[in-house]
Amino acid sequence: MSIREIYETGFDEHREATTQQTKRCPECDGVVRTNCRETVCEDCGLVLDEQRIDRGPEWRPFDAAERERTGAPLTERRHDRGLSTEIGRKRDGRGKTLPGRKRRQLSRLRRQHSRATWQSTADRNLAHGLGEVRRIASEMELADSIIEQACALFRRAQNEDLLPGRSVEAMAAGAVYAICRTNGLPRTCGDVATLARVSNERVENAYSVLNRDLSLPSVPVPPGAYIPGLASTVGLSEGTRRQAADVTEQAQERGLTNGKHPAGVAAAALYLVAEARVERVRQTDLAAAADVSTVTLRARWAELREHVEVDIV
Repeated sequence: MSIREIYETGFDEHREATTQQTKRCPECDGVVRTNCRETVCEDCGLVLDEQRIDRGPEWRPFDAAERERTGAPLTERRHDRGLSTEIGRKRDGRGKTLPGRKRRQLSRLRRQHSRATWQSTADRNLAHGLGEVRRIASEMELADSIIEQACALFRRAQNEDLLPGRSVEAMAAGAVYAICRTNGLPRTCGDVATLARVSNERVENAYSVLNRDLSLPSVPVPPGAYIPGLASTVGLSEGTRRQAADVTEQAQERGLTNGKHPAGVAAAALYLVAEARVERVRQTDLAAAADVSTVTLRARWAELREHVEVDIV
């Protein structure tokens, strides 16, 4: 059988799926579709054929030998997407100890491999920047998906030539903050700058560059999202948290939060409710936790006190 005959007899799964879609059901003459599992009629539900290609693993992961054919999946966290080679040290692939001569040879190979890892300065900057993204996001206890998105954003920024003339650390911190904003996470720029090796102003500038040049889908974080974290930081009660959340919802309905810093509105709502419930909390502590000034806190507090009523429960 020739290669052409093999190809036309259905060994190509994509070709097979296409031809199956043009068939008609023998029972009702309905439309037949092929998904990843079976070929079925959309009208009467008759199953014409099951998928003959097993897409699952060859063995179960809890087999005794724990056999596997592939390594770790591709990731955005590494500059080479996780495809780098690691040279062993004292043991071979079967766990046996290597002799001294072999260990010295591997040491020389590791040194040469380390020198050849970086193809250019851009690769070195990319590895350094991704390391900063992972460090900051890990200390902020962000999810793995958020870390992957932040690393992908930093890689995209380098591909768009946004790094020349700017600090790699600042762009890494700005990427973390930008992903928090695009996912609606209640994290302030000060939270990221505290863990970064640059100032708050440089992180804000890096975020502005990323947001402007890459057209990020940043969404405004509602003030109520900051309430739990701020209340936990200053030690306010659960009842104060719930009432402060209601105050922020009323403020949003009346348009008092438009153009205002959401963390500042949340801090003002907490201070307003804590004052009504006679809970001791200082304005400076709330302002520091929300990464706003005490002037901003008092201004938002005066607006809320004038337009929102607080019911003591």
